[in-house]
Amino acid sequence: MNWRSCPSSQIQISLKKSRRVVARRISLDVKNKYQHIIELQVRDYECDMQGIVNNAVYQNYLEHARHDFLRTMNIDFVDLHKSGIDPVLIRSEIDYIYSLRSPEKFIIGSRILLENKVRMIFIQDIFGLPRNTLILNARMTAICLKKGRPVRLPWEFLKLV
Repeated sequence: MNWRSCPSSQIQISLKKSRRVVARRISLDVKNKYQHIIELQVRDYECDMQGIVNNAVYQNYLEHARHDFLRTMNIDFVDLHKSGIDPVLIRSEIDYIYSLRSPEKFIIGSRILLENKVRMIFIQDIFGLPRNTLILNARMTAICLKKGRPVRLPWEFLKLV
């Protein structure tokens, strides 16, 4: 029996069961997995008519976490721009697992991997609190531009890995 021939109630039940399993598999010790963790709270205006956080808002959360991460590592976007270097995202991959609702609190864990001399990848996960329920996984690929052209990653980024 495939999902198309299943009654919708069976699909919902199996989805709920699989989500519970995912939630149980999340390690409570997230501090060892990430280079940076930030805690935020859902605001009412970020939710759609269904009362859940709009999917586009998660991109804002992830961007805020990346900027905060870099700021804590003494990487300043204004200084980089003044030197002619602009970090930009070139790819966003997001797997949505659960939805957040107002006024839930959540954490975003971030770490950086180097794909090559030009590309860096931010691995980011959002966990709902207090249970550390996995909300989404993200893989954001970034490069640095100088005069509109890709350049090797500056030392500021290389030292993060």
